[in-house]
Amino acid sequence: MNRKLSAIIFSFLILFNSSVVIANIHNISDVEIGFSPGHKAIQIILSAIEKSQRSVYVAAYSFTSKPIALALLKAQKRGVNVRLVVDKKSNTGKYTAVTYLVNHFVPVRLNNKYSIMHNKFMIIDNNSVETGSFNYTKNAAYHNAENIIYIKNRVDIASKYLHEFERLWNEGEDAKSKY
Repeated sequence: MNRKLSAIIFSFLILFNSSVVIANIHNISDVEIGFSPGHKAIQIILSAIEKSQRSVYVAAYSFTSKPIALALLKAQKRGVNVRLVVDKKSNTGKYTAVTYLVNHFVPVRLNNKYSIMHNKFMIIDNNSVETGSFNYTKNAAYHNAENIIYIKNRVDIASKYLHEFERLWNEGEDAKSKY
């Protein structure tokens, strides 16, 4: 009887450990990591925006990336709720991506409460987060050593970032169109 019980317990432990390994492998697919210079970081960001269905909220220190601006505008045109909060000092030039988005009626708020509002994150569909050192700029994509991590399907993490985004948004002032 002892041998039978041991065999059952042993079988259960193997099955349980296999399930844990499979679950961990599944979670690994919900994380993407990209580095720049190169194309991997920008590809992950653009893909996340393109696959968004409900919302994309962006907190950015510097935002001059034309491909990201175009992807956000395209997302808004297909019905995705797009909002940005950016550092005021880094994003008020006449030819910034922020100005382009404001001129195309994407809601943008300028935050001037801090020496620099140095955040760099996106919340996608309230359940996924892209973050890292990557500024949303051409230099970040092709000239700087930067990194991003995209954590998918983690509402618990996304809700913390969403809370911070809303706090920063509420501190900001609406960006005005240059037209």
